[in-house]
Amino acid sequence: MAETTAETTGAGAGTAMPYGRVPGIERPASRVVQGTTMVRPDDLPGTFALLDAAFAAGCTAFDTARHYGRGNEVTVGRWIRERGIRDQVFLIGKGAHHRHANGQITRRVNPQEIAADLDRSLEEFGFDRIDLYLLHRDDPSVPVDLIVDALDEHRRAGKIVAYGGSNWTHTRIAEANAYAAANGRAPFVASSPNFSLADQVREPWDETVTISGPGNAEARAWYAETRLPLFTWSSLAGGFFSGRLSRAADGTVHNPDDVNLESYGSPDNWERLARAGRLAAARGLTVPQVALAFVLCQPLDIYALVAPRNAAEVAANVAAASIRLSPAELDWLDLRRDGDEPPTD
Repeated sequence: MAETTAETTGAGAGTAMPYGRVPGIERPASRVVQGTTMVRPDDLPGTFALLDAAFAAGCTAFDTARHYGRGNEVTVGRWIRERGIRDQVFLIGKGAHHRHANGQITRRVNPQEIAADLDRSLEEFGFDRIDLYLLHRDDPSVPVDLIVDALDEHRRAGKIVAYGGSNWTHTRIAEANAYAAANGRAPFVASSPNFSLADQVREPWDETVTISGPGNAEARAWYAETRLPLFTWSSLAGGFFSGRLSRAADGTVHNPDDVNLESYGSPDNWERLARAGRLAAARGLTVPQVALAFVLCQPLDIYALVAPRNAAEVAANVAAASIRLSPAELDWLDLRRDGDEPPTD
């Protein structure tokens, strides 16, 4: 996709936010995507101040989901309407998440549930369309033709501009797009798996998909070849690279009750964290900035989802979007290159 940059104002002044374009969507998307899991309808001044800071810093893409609940869509929609910026925002919505109750999973990836979630989201937002609509989960037992036909019908009705999948494998997306090409339907134009410097030990939530780590090289190669845009979640490995986790020389873990230890607390990931710290010190950066730059510097069409909670974190994330890491640094961070210190070549 074509790459552009723009000087930002406000919290991100002095940095250049890179932008890209997703097929079928006229409006550009910022490479750093503001998440909204922290949106609080009971604190509109605080929530609006955070969203204002992100927008002022150049973040035009905002990630939402029906599953996030807690007034997520209502609050984000109200903010966009009150600021009068609907034509400047790249709005991502997600639906058809599985339902969990009494230890059971009810899969909802079918035309009826997709339609119900989409209509409810539009009502909550107060808009007549969503720019990029992602299915929050997949159900491989449902044929892709039913799903593509349903999504394309909503696209032709003008409710969504384009669509894709979150936590879909690349093979299922390829199958869906082959059906779309053969039957005159619009294809999936984006994918939203997990991707970060950390290699997941176990999935943090049921039936999620990651393309991190050596075991997922095939998926990354497919995305590199197809150039399908990626909106990657947990770019900082659920906070593993945020600074709240650390390990002493004797192996003692600071904040050992952090839930992310179950998903990311492996010896290799601790080494990745240590290397990120050494590179950060050498480059005058922070560990979160190195981890975010690792994601954005991949040879992939990536938009990184982040969840800063204040203007300072927003500014740090935007600054990370301008950091360039060399192939040697990327390999060293990901343990594909030996050495105790960051490479200088």
